[in-house]
Amino acid sequence: MLRITKTICVDRNPYDCFTYLADLRKLVEWDSNVVSASKRTQGPVAKGSRFTVGVNLGGIRIPFTYVITEFRPSDRLVMTGRSLLFNVNDSITFTESERGVEISYCIDFYFKFGLSKFFTRRRDAFEQQCQSAIDHLKSALEQAPCEATLSPESARADKKSLSTLKTFTRLGYSSSRKAWQPVTERMEGLHVVLTGANSGIGLAAAIDLAVAGADLTLVVRSQEKADATLRVLSDETGRTDFKVELADLSLINATDSLARRLLEHGRPIDVLINNAGALFNQHSVTQEGLERSYALLLLSPWRLTEALMPLLSHHKKPSRVINVVSGGMYAERLNLQRLNVASDGYRGARAYAQCKRALNTLTEIWASRWAEHNIVVNAMHPGWSDTPGVQTALPLFRIITRLVLRSHREGADTVVWMARSDQAGLSSGKLFLDRQPRSPYLLGNNVEAPEQRTALEARLSEDHLKALNRSANA
Repeated sequence: MLRITKTICVDRNPYDCFTYLADLRKLVEWDSNVVSASKRTQGPVAKGSRFTVGVNLGGIRIPFTYVITEFRPSDRLVMTGRSLLFNVNDSITFTESERGVEISYCIDFYFKFGLSKFFTRRRDAFEQQCQSAIDHLKSALEQAPCEATLSPESARADKKSLSTLKTFTRLGYSSSRKAWQPVTERMEGLHVVLTGANSGIGLAAAIDLAVAGADLTLVVRSQEKADATLRVLSDETGRTDFKVELADLSLINATDSLARRLLEHGRPIDVLINNAGALFNQHSVTQEGLERSYALLLLSPWRLTEALMPLLSHHKKPSRVINVVSGGMYAERLNLQRLNVASDGYRGARAYAQCKRALNTLTEIWASRWAEHNIVVNAMHPGWSDTPGVQTALPLFRIITRLVLRSHREGADTVVWMARSDQAGLSSGKLFLDRQPRSPYLLGNNVEAPEQRTALEARLSEDHLKALNRSANA
């Protein structure tokens, strides 16, 4: 048996440090020897939780199965790991001091197949690797955020269409994460309003935000969907303290009613995530006389965000608006004549892309206008994720790309980062993919005419009033 012990002191509270270290998926953020980590059991991280961790040892990837065997929040954490060549036992204790929290990390190595002498003679190498990891852990827990920038690899990819499209895949996600700063911030006491929370990227984001401690108000369309969402969240996080608002956001009257309820409740909103959406292959018109894509994907988030501005403004710490758009918008130039179109010539993918293009334009407008109100506004697109919308509306696309589609959690990662990370709060008016600011125009193409940009909000205001009048007269 080989034992190595390292101790650091960080300026954080014990609970923050404990929750960060207990989730072994975070190992990839601070231990350079860990190349992958995933959780294998359902439910919140607790005693008995299992993880699969891929460790690079001398250029060879060795899979470990880890189990949490002792789980005492803010006090002590013990994990056992098993692999083909050796097993490990990690014991971590957390002790408060005047300087913050002292973290003592003890690792016991148990070697198999008579390899004990071989590895013991290389104790110095093990010591160096452990010291490097613990130094990175300290940096992760104490780092001061710097504004997110485009990596050199992504900058090179943006110069070629095929290379850019590759970044939308799961491969792009895996490549980009190598340059990410760790996310250790907690969200207790922060109020997040999330639309479209019942499936796909929205549900994945809700789970991760709940694990981070956020107070969630979840906007879903029906009680049936709300009940199913709450069951999943309870099973995955162990929490039941979520607020649900029912609203069909394809109806502008329902969107206005939702905004009124939130305003009457009066709780400040720290993060608003406009995520609700769908791609409709068949043209349809709402009872308010609006083409359904236009109503749900653009007019509704515009109205909701504008109406909730009083709850977003003048926080001590900047509040955040996150608009979920799509890489499909790269194929479209903003054209107001292609919004709220009639059935003649309707194409679902084009209608979807036009609305997302317009929503990204609104992101830039709001960011400029609301900077003095201490509101950060950004957009993100999740890459090619295997969402329910892709499965139902784009079956051929899914067949072609299914091997490289992202999981819901990978697609939601940048949403969670934008809501949670101090680093994300340093940028406004940007479009993000994989935590990096990207150009909203692929290779500089499809830049909108200035008059289209200028007329956008007037058009939305006009259609909002028309929809309310139709609703009142229905």
